[in-house]
Amino acid sequence: MSEPQHVETGSEKVLCRIEEGVAVVTLNDPENRNPLGYDTRPVLRATIDRIARDDEVRCLLLTGAGDAFCAGGNAKAMATDEQPPLETRIRQIRFESEVVALIQEMAKPSIAALPGPAAGAGFSLALSCDLRIASESAFLLTAFGRLGLPGDFGGTWLLTQLVGPARARELYFTSRRVPAEECERLGLVNRVVPADALQREAMGLARQLAAGPPVAFRWMKDNLNRALHSDLRTCLREEAERQCWAAETEDFREATQAFVEKREPEFRGR
Repeated sequence: MSEPQHVETGSEKVLCRIEEGVAVVTLNDPENRNPLGYDTRPVLRATIDRIARDDEVRCLLLTGAGDAFCAGGNAKAMATDEQPPLETRIRQIRFESEVVALIQEMAKPSIAALPGPAAGAGFSLALSCDLRIASESAFLLTAFGRLGLPGDFGGTWLLTQLVGPARARELYFTSRRVPAEECERLGLVNRVVPADALQREAMGLARQLAAGPPVAFRWMKDNLNRALHSDLRTCLREEAERQCWAAETEDFREATQAFVEKREPEFRGR
């Protein structure tokens, strides 16, 4: 087992290490519940962009330090700090919020591990991951309505895709807390575990995905993303093409040989 590789991000508020093909990104401002402040958002976007382009990374695990995942925007700073001009703010948020598209579109699986609340933009960030594991004490809330804001970071799109328009409207308009067990029932999280087991469970799943077939996962994820807006016949056509392309890879030959030999395959992404 190789030693974790710590990656310099340029900020103590965003930590990154690479371990067994898993990039673990931690929002690290636990005293303030890991907000996405003005100084954090560009660093997080740059870190995720780097991970998306790193062929050595096969899975992203995104989490928060302490007892929270991410409290969203720093409301205190927004209320007290001098704000840049309106057009500048629009450009900044458009650029920084692309982090959720990078996570959605990267050619590798992603997991959000939620030790506690995910609110506002943090809520959107959690939903952008392919899978979510929450501690029993975690909860999700849109939060924007409480601040007189309509929402950003793609939450309205992501939530509508996950739970449908009626439930998405309810959660946005009411800004109510959704506890972990209800999140699991609604499909907002995939698994709820005891708090002391969260990081172990999340890392175990991340290692499992990192050991999987990178080429197949890349096309599998794109198939699943396209299913959100494509018709059935288009999906059938593209699935057929990619299925046959994947059958030409070394990974497929390794998997079939491993099946015959009754052992685990070793996928190399070729």
